[in-house]
Amino acid sequence: MSTRFFVPKFASNILCATMIALVSLATAPIAKAAADITGAGATFPFHAYSRWAEAYKTFAAVGLKYQPVGSSGGLKQIAAKAVDFAASDIPQTLEWQDQNAVLQFPIIIGGIVPAINVNGIKSGEMKLTGAVLADIFMGKIINWGDNRIRKLNPNLVLPNQPIKVLFRNDGSGTSYNFSDYLAKKSPEWRDKIGVGSTLSWPTGIGAKGNDGIATLIKRVPGAIGYVDYAYVIDEGLDYALVENRDGLYPKPNLASYEAAAANANWDKAPGFRMTLTDQAGAKSWPITAVSFVLMQRDQTNMDRGLTALKFFSWAMRNGQKIAHDLDYAALPMAVVSKVEENWQANLTSGGKPLWPPK
Repeated sequence: MSTRFFVPKFASNILCATMIALVSLATAPIAKAAADITGAGATFPFHAYSRWAEAYKTFAAVGLKYQPVGSSGGLKQIAAKAVDFAASDIPQTLEWQDQNAVLQFPIIIGGIVPAINVNGIKSGEMKLTGAVLADIFMGKIINWGDNRIRKLNPNLVLPNQPIKVLFRNDGSGTSYNFSDYLAKKSPEWRDKIGVGSTLSWPTGIGAKGNDGIATLIKRVPGAIGYVDYAYVIDEGLDYALVENRDGLYPKPNLASYEAAAANANWDKAPGFRMTLTDQAGAKSWPITAVSFVLMQRDQTNMDRGLTALKFFSWAMRNGQKIAHDLDYAALPMAVVSKVEENWQANLTSGGKPLWPPK
């Protein structure tokens, strides 16, 4: 695991949290500070946005206010033109982007893990398959001593302990990617539960945000939930390993996320619509996810739109070490170039191209 920056723990109601960092993209002096950039959406990339903004303020002077309200909340706000950008872990179709006059592009890659609170079991000791995970979250496997779990873990002393399922009850890109993986591994999950940001969960207790799930996992004996790996680290949670497509159990980390991303063909992803779950490769983490940014294609305020793009360009090109230290995988430079080319071709203000800056 890589060396990590310290990230403060957030308040229990993360939906009301606001991340404020005084940052700007211009390296040359400017006459006055531009208005704050505003964003809302996924909790999954929150750690990266926070640290990027903190680092970026050293040579710029624009504020960034971000509301981690979940992917669905962010999508609603950008469609209503209530924020400068939305962050979503749910890849939107090209049709949705066209309908809402929005441009989508990837910004960062990370991993979703099943975090657990099981008597006597430490991080990385327990192994689970996608099919077993699906049956746990459908309420078909209800005890950690179940024979199906024992067969996967013959060397572990598993307790006779009831399983307590935890799930996101807000519109969540983390739920979308987790359910996307389960649907690929369990036909019953695919047919009965499906894939989505909000689901009709057959069993369990709901909580809001990655932090809400993380808090409950620590408090509830026998718990299992799904969270962004950064929250596992920050909250000191234990997690289970998950079998990948090659039948192996890699650890969730930078290398395994990058391995999963290596098979992605962005050239065949209209509107950058891409999921990275259940990718091939011996080292691939099976529940890898992409977080996206969405912006209005025609910016009513050129300065605000350009300021936002400059921040994202800096983050993709100069924020890789910060992303790595937080156990996120940065985008390959070839993808970064494609993103900026897409800006140039599709983002305007007053009929003029918004990118590159003059």
